[in-house]
Amino acid sequence: MRVAVLSAEAVPYSKTGGLGDVAGALPKALRQVGQDAFLITPCYLQTKGEYLWQTAIDDLSVDWRGGKYPAKAFYSEANGSPTFLIDAPAYFHRDSIYGYREDYERFAFFNLAALALIKRLGSAPDIVHLNDWHCGFAAVKIAHLRFWDSYWRNTRTVFSIHNLAYQGGFGAEELWKFGFSSDYERNAFAFNGYASAMKAGLAVSDMLSTVSKTYGYEMQTAENGYGLDWLLRQRSNRLYGIVNGVDFDIWNPETDKEIGAHFNADNLDGKLECKRQLLEQFSLPEDLERPIFANVTRLTAQKGIDLMMAVAGDILATGAYIISLGSGEQQYENFWQRLRDYAPRQVGIFRGYNENLAHKIEAGADMFMMPSKFEPCGLNQMYSLRYGTIPIVRAVGGLEDTVENFDAVNGTGNGFKFREYRADKFLERIYEALFAYYDKEAWRKLQRNGMKIDNSWQNAARKYVSLYHKTRS
Repeated sequence: MRVAVLSAEAVPYSKTGGLGDVAGALPKALRQVGQDAFLITPCYLQTKGEYLWQTAIDDLSVDWRGGKYPAKAFYSEANGSPTFLIDAPAYFHRDSIYGYREDYERFAFFNLAALALIKRLGSAPDIVHLNDWHCGFAAVKIAHLRFWDSYWRNTRTVFSIHNLAYQGGFGAEELWKFGFSSDYERNAFAFNGYASAMKAGLAVSDMLSTVSKTYGYEMQTAENGYGLDWLLRQRSNRLYGIVNGVDFDIWNPETDKEIGAHFNADNLDGKLECKRQLLEQFSLPEDLERPIFANVTRLTAQKGIDLMMAVAGDILATGAYIISLGSGEQQYENFWQRLRDYAPRQVGIFRGYNENLAHKIEAGADMFMMPSKFEPCGLNQMYSLRYGTIPIVRAVGGLEDTVENFDAVNGTGNGFKFREYRADKFLERIYEALFAYYDKEAWRKLQRNGMKIDNSWQNAARKYVSLYHKTRS
């Protein structure tokens, strides 16, 4: 099956969050399970030149704003699959990937450029897999083109929702400028008096997916639907939840080049050395008996930072360490800095994002905190499981689907989770985790339970292939 994956970001070419990890890994995994998959993504100013192997097309002509707009497409396989990067400096060579008033215009152009590129690459794809609001424009255009362009007649679309909170809204009067002038197209975008690229993708795509079964249910509620729950309920028979995978070529404690010692579920000795090196990295006392609580996250309200703030003092009172990597809202950055100043021998912080350090934290920490308000899928809890670092999570979205409460009597489960968004419930699970930590036999069982779970992208890719077949049936 020929599959074109479109995404606004993809590792290693660009990344701001989990979408980049998913889009970078899925095409490779699809090829590993026998599919003819390729990726199309923008070429940003931040994309490293070493990834731009060659110019695939230097005369790409895009129907745009009533004329023809020139662009290029670079080719690379740095992510393990054929990848085409749309190069249009006016739209993509900027100081950051997102955050501009005309982001909707930038990604509308990317979508139309991607469709023009696909036609230059040969036979039409069986599936165009679109990701988040940035790709809603392509969903509408393909649905419209099927009626008069035979090239697209048998192509079907899968639209994946990674985070429904971001919807790509803009003034409906802009649509005609981008070539969306038919009543069908304008109705697809129409939402509460303006245009929404997310709504358009949800309305017209042949199949919908999201990144966990639980999130698929949650976003059909008024609380988590962000005004689109009615549409998702209408199309619930075409909505499937597939948990993201982990790229074991990158996140594997047996081979990870970013960590100082390797280990696996049968021999965890290397994890202790990773813990020692992590403490050294943050200039903390090398007391290997004391547990490390860690988090690697964007510092936003969604991630439950206020719950972490509420329990941080209680964690420190047990003698444990806290290590935090991330950046975001100023109030949260200020809190972690104050905590570091208050307890410099127990707290380590790094403001910003550092991929190398993220690997070191996953390998060296004992427990990973993810008390999210909502979490469509989450990746760090799966990285943590792979590295024998026990996740403590709130039972929402993908966290509910991937973490099972530890039962010390039966020896089942791989972590700790709570439901109500309350600091006292979070703290209860932290104390339970500490109790298990000091029972070495129970802790080793808990670690091995998590490390042996198959959260690989190959496993997830096979589920997507099944979904693609359903889409075409």
